This record gives sequence, C-alpha cells and structure tokens, in this order.
Amino acid sequence: MFPIKQVYLEPSLETHPSVQRILQGLGHLPRAHIGNLNSLIDELVSCQQDPWKEGKQIILIRSYQGRLVKDCPGTRDHICCGYKIINVMSNCPMDCSYCILQGYLNNPFLTLYPEFEKVFREIEDILERHPHRFFRFGTGELGDSLALDGIVGFSSEAVPFFASKKNGVLELKTKASGVDHLLTLDHKGRTVVSWSLNPSRIIEEDEHMAAQLGERLRAARLCQDVGYPLGFHFDPLIHYPGWEEGYRKTVDLLFEYIDPRRVIWISFGGLRCSPSLKHVAQGRFPHTRIFSGELIPGKDGKLRYVKPIRVEMYQKMVSWLQAYDKDLFIYLCMERDDVWQEVFGWSPKTTGGLNKRFEERIAHFVMEGK
Repeated sequence: MFPIKQVYLEPSLETHPSVQRILQGLGHLPRAHIGNLNSLIDELVSCQQDPWKEGKQIILIRSYQGRLVKDCPGTRDHICCGYKIINVMSNCPMDCSYCILQGYLNNPFLTLYPEFEKVFREIEDILERHPHRFFRFGTGELGDSLALDGIVGFSSEAVPFFASKKNGVLELKTKASGVDHLLTLDHKGRTVVSWSLNPSRIIEEDEHMAAQLGERLRAARLCQDVGYPLGFHFDPLIHYPGWEEGYRKTVDLLFEYIDPRRVIWISFGGLRCSPSLKHVAQGRFPHTRIFSGELIPGKDGKLRYVKPIRVEMYQKMVSWLQAYDKDLFIYLCMERDDVWQEVFGWSPKTTGGLNKRFEERIAHFVMEGK
C-alpha cells in the first residue's frame, strides 16, 4: 500500500456513490473539506522541500472542470496513435525519476475525479456519433491506471461498460501488480491490460514505489489466464551502458511468462523530456543517471536521444521481440515518418494511417475472438 496520509474532499461530492466507496476504502485516514484549492497548493509548495513527494501522500477528491475524455495532444510533426484520454485521476503515487507529470502538472496532489457517470456519457456520445469508427480509450496518461484502482474502483465499472461496446476498447496502463479485482470481471476481450516495462536496474534506480519486473509479469500472466488481451510499453527506453543486455533479458523474461499470441500491441518510445523537466528531475533525484545520455533538443523543443541512437535501440528491440513472434504488432510512440521508415522499412505516414492499422489489429484480435 502506498503511504497515503490525508484526504481532502470537495463538500458537494460527499454523498456521491463513488466517493462513498472511495472514502470507505480510505476510512482510516483523516479527512477535511477542500476550501481554497490554490491556497492548499501554495501551502504545500512553500512549506515542503519536495512538494511533489509530499503531494503523493495526499488525496484530493474533486470535480473536474471541463470534458473528462479528451484526445491525446500528440506532438507536432510526429505520428500519434489517436488515443482518447480518460481523466479520472491526475498524478501518481509512484515516483519515477523521469515522470513527465512532475514538470507538467501544477497541482502536486493525488487528485481523483470520481464522477464516472460523466465519463461514460462522454464515451457513449463519441461512440454513437461515429458508429463506423473504432476508438481506444485509456486512463494511464495522467496517472497509473491500477495503482489506486482497488480503492478508486473505476475499472470495476469501466470494464463491464466497455464489454458491451462494439466500437471501443479500454486500455489500463500500469506499473503496478494489483490485479485481483480485475480477474472476475466479464471483460469480453474489450479491455486491454498493459504494463510499462524496463530492465530491473532501471526499475530499482528510477521507478520508485513501482512493482518489480517479475511482479508486473506475474500480474500480466494472471490477466492472460482469464482472457484479457495484453499490451506492453517500453517507454521510455533508456540508453545506458549495458542497455542491450538489460533489455534483451527483459524481453526474454517477458516471454517466459506471457504467450506472445495474447499480446495485442507493444510500443517503443525513447526517453524524451522538456529541458525544465530535466532540471526538476535532477533536483529531486540527484543520483539519477538517466539524463546523462546524448540528449539534444528536437523540433518540438523536447530533449531526445540523437536519431541514430533511437533507431538502433528500436531496431534491436524489434529483432528480439520478433524472434518470439514475427506477427507481433509493434508501434512507435511520437516518432517521425523517417524514423518509422528506418526501423520497419515502412511507415503509416500519418496519425490517421496508424489509427487505421490499430482498427485492423483490434478487429483481428478482439472482434474475431483471437
């Protein structure tokens, strides 16, 4: 269990059914009403040496202002996968040194948005307005999908919801290992459970509070055994001395646990960050070595490994993975057309082209009952 020590609640939500369930799961913790949120944030930032670390121990439960389901913002001039982001939580109780959220969010608290009925209405609207398109939705962009899910309970409602939909699937992305609450749900193959993977060295040094590699893979095996499609994300790929041995062993261990025929997709993405994030991360984690690689600014302003390093890493990962199954569906996250061409010898060309390939994959894997 993560070291949560305080709950703040928006008073208007106190009788909401989802909030009542969450509070029951956090019943041992002191709670207070949210007064002025900006004052709470200012107090935390001004009084704590590391407000991000402290904020991960405090839960805010509040309404979300605006739409809860949004398009992935993508990156200009890069191919995006066309994902739909579900905002039921922002921030994460884990504390990865490279986490983009520590340089992106202006609210350091673990924040829950419990009005799930609004989420489902927005998803219904998208699916009904576009009955001939297929959409992928996920909760893992602004927080870990499963880290607090045993308490938050979103998946227990969302998995059955998506089981009844013909043109949408849910993806739960995580570095956690708690999946028991998923194993009895009737998912009908319409929920993909995905794990972010890195070599054990990176997990131990830079993915603080996350499950160990073996724990993640054992959890994935449990989900495989009850029929969930599985996804895996090697993102960020970290270039470090010995990276080849580390990632090759990770791939080998993955397929000791998992049948590659049950893997619906695998993604790669090289380490990338804004210059400000690098500064924040090195201040919070002065012993981290992951930013010591050859990172240069790209056209989008983010620091990335130089192209030859990224291409080499992607090509070798593809070869190691395809040695287990040449038909694995592998894609690149936020890369340009020319990088796709060098890695695979082809490119989807556009975000729309990649999204079409996802639709074909899902139709083969899920809709045909693979």
